[in-house]
Amino acid sequence: MRLADLRLALQYRSNEQIIARDFYDRCLPAASSFRRAVGFFATTCFSAAPEAYEQFFKQGGYMQLVCCPIFSHIDVELFRSAFLDRRSVLKSSTLNKISFQPGRLGLSVKWLLAAGKLELRIAVLLQNPDRIYHEKIGVFDDGHDQIAFTGSANETTSGLRENFEVIDVFRSWESSEQLRVRRKIADFSNLWLDESDGLKIFTFPQASTQGFIRAVPSHGEQTEAQEETARAPIQIPASEFRGLEETLYPPADLILFPHQKRAVRSWFEASGRGIYEMATGSGKTIAALTTAAAVFSSRESSLFLLIVCPYLHLVAQWSDVAKEFGLDPILCAQGKSRWEEDLSLAIYNLSVGSRQLVSAVTSNATFISAPFQRLIEQVPGDAMIVADEVHNLGAPAIRRCFPNQFQFRLGLSATPERWFDEEGTAAIVEYFGKPVVRYTIEDALKDGVLCPYSYHPVLVTLSEAESERYFELSMRIARECATADDLERGEKSDILDALLIKRARLVATAENKIAALRSLMRSRAETSYNLVYCGDGTVDTVPDEAVLRQMDVVTRLLGLDLNMKVARYVAETPLLRREKLRRDFAEGRVQCLVAIRCLDEGVDIPETRRAFILASSSNPRQFIQRRGRVLRRAPGKDKAEIYDFIVTPPDEYSDQTHFNVDRQLFKKELTRVATFARSAVNGPEALGRLLPLRERFNLLDVF
Repeated sequence: MRLADLRLALQYRSNEQIIARDFYDRCLPAASSFRRAVGFFATTCFSAAPEAYEQFFKQGGYMQLVCCPIFSHIDVELFRSAFLDRRSVLKSSTLNKISFQPGRLGLSVKWLLAAGKLELRIAVLLQNPDRIYHEKIGVFDDGHDQIAFTGSANETTSGLRENFEVIDVFRSWESSEQLRVRRKIADFSNLWLDESDGLKIFTFPQASTQGFIRAVPSHGEQTEAQEETARAPIQIPASEFRGLEETLYPPADLILFPHQKRAVRSWFEASGRGIYEMATGSGKTIAALTTAAAVFSSRESSLFLLIVCPYLHLVAQWSDVAKEFGLDPILCAQGKSRWEEDLSLAIYNLSVGSRQLVSAVTSNATFISAPFQRLIEQVPGDAMIVADEVHNLGAPAIRRCFPNQFQFRLGLSATPERWFDEEGTAAIVEYFGKPVVRYTIEDALKDGVLCPYSYHPVLVTLSEAESERYFELSMRIARECATADDLERGEKSDILDALLIKRARLVATAENKIAALRSLMRSRAETSYNLVYCGDGTVDTVPDEAVLRQMDVVTRLLGLDLNMKVARYVAETPLLRREKLRRDFAEGRVQCLVAIRCLDEGVDIPETRRAFILASSSNPRQFIQRRGRVLRRAPGKDKAEIYDFIVTPPDEYSDQTHFNVDRQLFKKELTRVATFARSAVNGPEALGRLLPLRERFNLLDVF
């Protein structure tokens, strides 16, 4: 039976119905998830509707619950035991033994908490901790429909069966009630994600170790922490929760894709080493943390988990996802005074047995620093390293710092091979192991993991002056390459490097790209979820005008000329500002983000629906990563669009040498076009636009 099949009253009031019997008993068996936010929660609430709750959990249901930090002493001890003794709790019982009858309730609740089937978070009013969170929200969900309710009842036996209470009910399948349902779901989501102003949301371990948990005296299992009690709650010292730092288990609602399950299985079959070569947006982070959770749950000894990622903003992003798995990682990315003492103490506690798990997330820059290296040399027992965008770790300065005592090693990358660096690639494979799974973007599109996309090459011609400058640079590069042949194989002179960079920037910032972008965006000025990738060179917008960075020109075009709500997203943007920009973009308050390279790797902005790639390097990794940014799925997003600005040669040439140089320019652009068009829903049409040019330059065999 589905929720929409239930004949429900619009209100349940104690003079007419009993909430547990007439509402919970009917909704729980039809639901797959239950989200509940209340002032007070007591574990004895499950005994108010025992059979319904048992059926709900045994058929795979999970519950997310937010409440204030006041509990009975019995419940506090129960929660602490669930987190501290998770392994023994999970071994002592199973889902099939769940029962909320007397004698089994406490053990069942502990198992649900340990298994992640019941997730508990604590709401605290930081500005006035003496006041309590007292809101009431409930949402039943069967995967198709939702029932939301609000009212006076807490999640206690008294609230559900004994007090005089009332709740109002709203159903998603009734058009007049849909707005209220969506609002309650949004309110709960903001709570759960710690995005409600005036509140701070903690996991139970976090709230405990920071001294927020309070308790009322317990005189028996049925005692509840409720607002009617005349007994003042007692704040429990944080010292009483020693050892209750963090745990590691998959979220209750997590459903892995088949390729993620295959990746985890293959990694274990490879003795705990290997690389997940998976398309951008196909779930490498979730697969990695699931793998780490499996390592932790399968061992009796302690575990040190280290996550290494290339950029500061990815440190924060990894931390957010890690917390969904029960972790509370130490962030080692800025100023050692902020993390050195915490990490040193955590490693010490691990070594003396007072902690079973320590996790840390660090940036590549901190990872290779001497203070960090000295600390991880002291890590005792089992240790696991997860390297995000593992191809970055092949650089000589980083690979010298690989911790050999870490026996579990996992690398993540859509493109693990380093471009023109066989030695660096070999070093990565030697340490982390070979790819244990390969999941391409074509696989992800076929499986529906990523959303389909259309690809639109936007042809842009170099100006006459730019063509001459390109030709001049190409001639100098050719001469320098001839000189470089006399050097050791693989070396390039500094002069050659500088010339190659100048030529690449010339193509990236061709002035006609601005006019083409203006033409495209004029009819899209009312749209949201747009992303523009700029080059990092300069462009002359008006003769004799000061040279401006291309990003400034684009931002001015969109924001001033077209009156769009636009923001820049660059490496210099502070982390808190980046987080706000991502939220504003997701909610439509910012219509367009203008970025250079800091969105190329790892950043999650799945709401993006249109990408305008003004510039792209010839390194396949960059344009593959950029495409992946756009194809991530999001609610309401059924297709993405990519507009790729392709520099094309002029129509006429003064000599064969000019022709040959321009042919090479166009050939380099064609490589990217072929990659993008191959998987696009309009691939043949996109390729057809370039057919005349391919014929003119005798490049029909490129793809």
